[in-house]
Amino acid sequence: MKWLFGPLLIAFGVFMVIKTEWFIENFGHNAWAEENLGGSGGTRLVYKLSGILLIFGTMMWVTGMLGPLVISTIGSLFGLEPR
Repeated sequence: MKWLFGPLLIAFGVFMVIKTEWFIENFGHNAWAEENLGGSGGTRLVYKLSGILLIFGTMMWVTGMLGPLVISTIGSLFGLEPR
């Protein structure tokens, strides 16, 4: 199933990075990002970073690297240990 959804999620992440203005027009500005990440570019930065994180997260999920990363970083909070 991940081989079906992986390319779709990567394409959506690329779309978020390339068409940031479309997201701003349709979903509006992010007040927190505008205040804390710079004047008028904070919302654009949030959308672009979200797209990039979606791309890398999906690539890690498809290749099987996401699970071990999550377990090794925050797994101890839930009593899990890396194998």
